Amino acid sequence: MTDQRTPPPPQVWPTLRAHDARALIRFLVAAFGFVETVTYGEGDRVDHAQLDWPPGGGIMLGSTRDDSFALRPGTFGAYVVTDEPDELFARARAAGAEVVREPFDTDYGSRDFAVRDPEGNLWAFGTYRGAPG
Repeated sequence: MTDQRTPPPPQVWPTLRAHDARALIRFLVAAFGFVETVTYGEGDRVDHAQLDWPPGGGIMLGSTRDDSFALRPGTFGAYVVTDEPDELFARARAAGAEVVREPFDTDYGSRDFAVRDPEGNLWAFGTYRGAPG
């Protein structure tokens, strides 16, 4: 019997900073298919943005700032689950993502690829959903 429960809302939100957060948001929407849910800030500054991943989860990001809490731009990395890695790779490449690793099959049954966004962040995508809990 398959578990048909609805998953809870995300409780873990990866975060990142960007030199040009508005450009990064546009890139993440165009290249990967994130959905811009909310963005706060004036002019070029982004104080807070939430981008949702349509199959579930999402990220939060903002413009770089000088405080001890903020991450440095280009230091983020994530693995994102997708059912269509080859199609997403083609989309990311067409949008200008820097290819780190073209689509490949892993020895544990996943189909993966890796790219960098314009800020230098590493994005890996694949079909591996993690080990059952």
